[in-house]
Amino acid sequence: KKRKNKNPWVDGTWDSLPVKLNERILQTIDELKFTHMTPVQSACIPLFMRNKDVAAEAVTGSGKTLAFVIPIIELLLKREEKLKKMQVGALVVTPTRELALQISEVMEKFIQKFPQFTQILLIGGTNPIEDVEKFKDQGANIVIATPGRLEDMFRRKSDGLDLASSVKSLDVLVLDEADRLLDMGFEASLNTILGYLPKQRRTGLFSATQTQELEKLVRAGLRNPVRITVKEKGVAATSSQKTPARLSNYYTICRSENKFNSLVTFLRQHKHEKNLVFFSTCACVEFYGRALETLVKKVTVHCIHGKMKNKRNKIFADFRALKSGILVCTDVMARGIDIPDVNWVLQYDPPSSASAFVHRCGRTARIGNQGNALVFLLPMEESYVNFLAINQKCPLQKMPPVSDVVDVLPKVKAMCLADRAMFDRSMRAFVSYVQAYAKHECSLIFRIKDLDFSSLARGFALLRLPKMPELRGKTFPDFIETTIDTETIRYKDKSRQKQRKKMLAELKDKIPFPKKHFIKNEAWSKQKTKKNRRKKMSAKRKHDEGSDVEDEDMNELLDDTRLLKKLKKGQISEEDFEKQITSKPKSKHKTGGPSHDSSRC
Repeated sequence: KKRKNKNPWVDGTWDSLPVKLNERILQTIDELKFTHMTPVQSACIPLFMRNKDVAAEAVTGSGKTLAFVIPIIELLLKREEKLKKMQVGALVVTPTRELALQISEVMEKFIQKFPQFTQILLIGGTNPIEDVEKFKDQGANIVIATPGRLEDMFRRKSDGLDLASSVKSLDVLVLDEADRLLDMGFEASLNTILGYLPKQRRTGLFSATQTQELEKLVRAGLRNPVRITVKEKGVAATSSQKTPARLSNYYTICRSENKFNSLVTFLRQHKHEKNLVFFSTCACVEFYGRALETLVKKVTVHCIHGKMKNKRNKIFADFRALKSGILVCTDVMARGIDIPDVNWVLQYDPPSSASAFVHRCGRTARIGNQGNALVFLLPMEESYVNFLAINQKCPLQKMPPVSDVVDVLPKVKAMCLADRAMFDRSMRAFVSYVQAYAKHECSLIFRIKDLDFSSLARGFALLRLPKMPELRGKTFPDFIETTIDTETIRYKDKSRQKQRKKMLAELKDKIPFPKKHFIKNEAWSKQKTKKNRRKKMSAKRKHDEGSDVEDEDMNELLDDTRLLKKLKKGQISEEDFEKQITSKPKSKHKTGGPSHDSSRC
């Protein structure tokens, strides 16, 4: 009989399960001080242990990891034939390294009491040959992996690892954060991996959101699965709130140029807390992260994004260990990551999809703890609040503007003037932000034509506006560019400055090429359909056919350009170049006009 408990996050003690758990597993649970189960654990563990396939949807931070770690060990213990060193009995596939690392840590705590089992972590950011050698040397009965590295390991037969043979003994497959696996473009990798696995296996699919793509995966990989949707107790049956009930979700409205000032002031007011700050792009993390390091004193600031290959694991571990600090990140941190005691999740930019909003917020208020989330919105984006309430069952409360805001943008400008690396970062961040905005899933609310580019540029502390298709042909009288020539800004890093000087000198010495008439790039936000592009090409061909430049003339011009390229690459001498140019017969226009000497072009 389950013990009644007032906390909606717990669902009875472990001994109230209808299946008996191994004594050593119960000891580990006791040591980890998990006195009660969460609803997802009490629902999934018995089904898994009774050899059912499970497709579970539960709010983020609801204890899904233990819901599959415990059954994995139980099912491996029940095997009639013991697993040999190179036989894989369980496989957990997860979208990010950070999440894989975290699952591996939990698994390690449990298998310490079961020395007969070995586990291996297969993730990017390490040398794959080292993974091959470790696998061959230690073996692995439990594999926790990201899809890319796992797929790579299946192709390592020439290095002496036959993973395809090792997984023939597989009992359990778990796909954690399954919808994100599909969102991140791992569908092809997953299909390859599933092709190697035996059909007779137990499969668990865990996620915080359900999508149509996920439904396809359920049909392809699971046999008559038991579907579980875990709602929190105390949440009305008609509602299906996807963020934890003890999460206070806020939004605040501010103009582009005041956004960063408000963020800095807020972080200064919450110095002694642990805060996550989400930006839409890697370039924004690089730029604003560096600025925060300087502007928020006596606080540890870490930056993490998808383009950091080797450093991510260490940064993640360092931040987890901190009592207080700031982690500036992209959506690479938005899924399943369990960082202890996160007080605030700040969303500087709304994520590109509504489901990502749920996952970002879920980094706080985990396993029933109290947590806060705040999203910064521009005035024309306020309707996003209603959209989230309807689309994601995620209600938000309005927070008054941050008080006592200080203008820090002049300091950021000074940083850009003092170091070209910072100036470059500001330009890249602005361009990437505009491009991400143009691709937002919710394009009825986030419309690029509504953006005030002058205000936005001031918010990015830009010294001048970048050359980009979205700004072409527009004037911005409200934006005042710096009077300083930005080409004169030097890199603080002496070796980078030296490299730049060398590159500029080389460019000066280069033989100028005849100018090519390129078709101007269109803004991402205005790219036309293939049909329109085909129409344009057709019209261009018609125009060319009716133009007064003969094909012969065009061919001659192209020949001369090719000769010029050969001269530049040193493939012919100047003498040969002159000879070939002057010895060519000159073509005439139909009108009998003068010869067209392409060497003068």
